[in-house]
Amino acid sequence: MTDSVFTKIINGELPAHRIYEDDKVISILTIEPMFPGHVLVIPKNQADHIWDLPDDDYTYLWKIVRKIGQHIKDTLRPKRVGIVVEGFGVPHVHVHLVPINYGNDLKSPDTNPSDDELAKMAAKLKMV
Repeated sequence: MTDSVFTKIINGELPAHRIYEDDKVISILTIEPMFPGHVLVIPKNQADHIWDLPDDDYTYLWKIVRKIGQHIKDTLRPKRVGIVVEGFGVPHVHVHLVPINYGNDLKSPDTNPSDDELAKMAAKLKMV
């Protein structure tokens, strides 16, 4: 399997605004956010479909999704944090966590934040 763009980020070959990282997952700001604070949670074990992850990686991924989702809720204070797993953009499992305030907020607007805007949001959401 060819390394995905996420594997290249994990390996330090490509830059990203990292929010959280441990030995099993990484969380980064997406460069195409639906709303400010839209992050991706990505297992370091590259698999195309979420159902292809080993059980322990799958369970751990959702544990960290919950932790980061709660952090987004506490930090940015949206009414909800939406979760999307669709997997079309990159053939590497990733979970979208999107701060939302209305039921139709998960419809994709056209936003392209600057690197500076991404850096500021990353600093705001960075988990120690």
